[in-house]
Amino acid sequence: MHPPLTIHRHPMCAEIIEQFQRCHIDHPLGKFFGECTDLKVKLDKCFRQEKALKRKANFEESKKMKERLREYRKQSSETMEEMASE
Repeated sequence: MHPPLTIHRHPMCAEIIEQFQRCHIDHPLGKFFGECTDLKVKLDKCFRQEKALKRKANFEESKKMKERLREYRKQSSETMEEMASE
């Protein structure tokens, strides 16, 4: 099973998606007997690569957000300490 084959959600795999959909149209019965299996394997690999790239980008973004949160907490605690000492 694969995710919905919308090209705008998977720009990296657009060409393979089009080939896979064309294969299903060209071989309405053959698709049930492995006619499009090679394209399906390519599509699965492409989706895995795309997901890995997104995962890496999300991880980098989360590291930046955590650092910003740490800085904010540090500044907040310093401000609270200054207010408490006055």
